[in-house]
Amino acid sequence: MGRVWRFVAVLAVVAPLALTGCAGGDDKPRFGSAPSDPATSSAPPEPFEFSVTPAADTKNLPISTEVGTLVKGGTVTSVALTETGGTKPIEGALRDDQSSWVPASPLKYSKSYTATVTATSAAGQAETKTTTFTTMAKSGSTTGTGLYLFDDREYGVAMPVVVEFHPGVKKEDRAGVQQRMFVKTDPPQPGAWHWVENGTQVFYRAPEFWQPGTTLTVRIAVGGHPTAKGRYGDMDRKATAKIGEKLVMEVDNATKQMSVFKNDQLVKTMPVSLGKQKTPSSSGTMIVMEKKEETVFDTFAELGPEEGYRTDIQYAQRLTWGGEYIHAAPWSVADQGQRNVSHGCVNVSVDNARWLFQQTKIGDPITVKGTERKLQAGNGWTAWDLTWPEFVKGSALPVPADLGPATAEPGVTPTVAAG
Repeated sequence: MGRVWRFVAVLAVVAPLALTGCAGGDDKPRFGSAPSDPATSSAPPEPFEFSVTPAADTKNLPISTEVGTLVKGGTVTSVALTETGGTKPIEGALRDDQSSWVPASPLKYSKSYTATVTATSAAGQAETKTTTFTTMAKSGSTTGTGLYLFDDREYGVAMPVVVEFHPGVKKEDRAGVQQRMFVKTDPPQPGAWHWVENGTQVFYRAPEFWQPGTTLTVRIAVGGHPTAKGRYGDMDRKATAKIGEKLVMEVDNATKQMSVFKNDQLVKTMPVSLGKQKTPSSSGTMIVMEKKEETVFDTFAELGPEEGYRTDIQYAQRLTWGGEYIHAAPWSVADQGQRNVSHGCVNVSVDNARWLFQQTKIGDPITVKGTERKLQAGNGWTAWDLTWPEFVKGSALPVPADLGPATAEPGVTPTVAAG
């Protein structure tokens, strides 16, 4: 069988980003107690119960159908799924809790399948059950999906798993979708999902930044899976990527300075000019989403003929969907470190912009503080603009007790009291 995945739950083929610019009880033995009689104290073994789903001859099932494997008093020892007329078993893996077996890729439309499941009791009794089912015909109503993670790329320590849905997934449908989003980390690190209010984006992150060198293996298994009444995910999305060196940027509006840290050591400080009062920069923790060595900012459509402009820009690093960037601004060098004159972007000199551009990766975090405007949730990859207790509240499924509310701030490891 294939890998065992952890659950997780955004859009598949990602369109180019538009550049708008700057805008219980205790069972331990007790001393002094009388010795117990093994013949009377040992609890009887849990009765062996075993069932498989779908029910035999069920028809019109989604191509994301899993083989349910409910077992009490034993464990699942093998699962085999074959297409009628097929010659090779279909690859897949059990969920961690053995509640079901998940095919490694979507099944085919309008096909019949046979599942054979064997479970073994604690006493060594093996039992095999078989069921057959048929998948539905392809639906013409789909939800577009996107995954902002690509194979063999290196990302920053704050890179969330970002998934998008168009149209967004309603609250009542999110739990079923989230169950089909899987994330594996090596070395293992815990994590949770958080849905943006309108359901168009969902983020996965850990309580703290990823460890440098971590491998992220992601499968958004929503191809043919119900995303709303009569609507299904367009396709599965997969990616395996690496987390690189830790780099963190901090900007203080009070001093108009940016501090750059590598592996928690300050390596450079540079003056900045932020958004002027009419167009303030957002305060909060943002993530570098895109990098362009050369581009053009055209804001006439957004700001109108009086305020709009069209300007060649160097070393642009996108922070928000609304058009906030870090970029070179030779026209504001005299203002950098002194006053705010931008349309919301973080202005730096050409030399500093070039140096910074050479250091950063997609997924590196930047925190801006002290401005007149707070970062809006969902305006960019805002997963780290929340404390961990706030973040886990956005999950559509219960979060395991060991990942429940903590006091940690973003990027800080929570302290866990000994039991």
